[in-house]
Amino acid sequence: MSRPHILTVAKLAPLFAEQLHAAYEVHDRLHETDPVAFAKVAPLIRGIAGSGESKVPRALMDQLPALEVVSIMGVGYDGVDVSVAVERSIPVTHTPGVLNDEVADLAIGLMLSIARRIPQADQYVRAGRWGKEGPMPLTRKVSGARLGIVGLGRIGQAIARRAEAFSMSIAYTGRKAQPGVAYAYYPTATALAEQVDFLIVITPGGAGTHHLINSDVLKALGPEGYLINVARGSVVDEDALVDALRKRAIAGAALDVFAREPHPSESLWGMDNVVLTPHIASATRQTRQAMAELAAANLHAHFAGQPLVSPVPEWQ
Repeated sequence: MSRPHILTVAKLAPLFAEQLHAAYEVHDRLHETDPVAFAKVAPLIRGIAGSGESKVPRALMDQLPALEVVSIMGVGYDGVDVSVAVERSIPVTHTPGVLNDEVADLAIGLMLSIARRIPQADQYVRAGRWGKEGPMPLTRKVSGARLGIVGLGRIGQAIARRAEAFSMSIAYTGRKAQPGVAYAYYPTATALAEQVDFLIVITPGGAGTHHLINSDVLKALGPEGYLINVARGSVVDEDALVDALRKRAIAGAALDVFAREPHPSESLWGMDNVVLTPHIASATRQTRQAMAELAAANLHAHFAGQPLVSPVPEWQ
């Protein structure tokens, strides 16, 4: 039997790409690099493989009459036009669960980094300033502080469990209160921000959360508050954030995601009250291996006529 043809829509992690090449005929971003060649193979494409940042719009799916499945290596899939997939009965899968710990770990690490100014302290020593200028200015205590979590899903709950070890009081917001959760619930991000010292954003991206963290939320967070974003860059109004940081309307921000990746606003680069990381929340060998295996397992299951391992909620 001929091997199914798969179109990749991103530069895939080697761990995922290796598994695809072993089982399928892979066309690596051919729709972007060679439209003529793509037009010839488009009728053969039965699957799409991508990352959490991949774009799979209606226009692309309309060119693939034989498309049967979309497998995303990532928990986020807001770049996939799921409504079109549902119309055409094309299942969409992602890789939740296996990256909860890594993202939660980084969220806590970023919170500690911005509050205690760990990267700035490293540079202070490397630049020889400690010996010349003496001790750095005092920083902000984390243990016992008030934490707000925007989005109390699987990762949000993993963050909360870690924060409990720091004796933090925890509150959250989301589309609705979570049953069986003892943490205080606030109906809006603004209401939550008014009550906390640290605001960690871990809500899905997409139109429903676009610029959810805006100037009103930042104003409510206040000059002693810190923002940590490990969700999607689109969730935060980056221009409003830059303005708030410049004016010291908030104390600082730690960001792993940005509005325009991989080109974050240059306004952030020179600020001393920010910590910036290049979208590395799930970037450990162990977790990326698990993500790649799950993304490949979804494709294998589909083409074997077996139940999908981790379809997106719209398919459950």
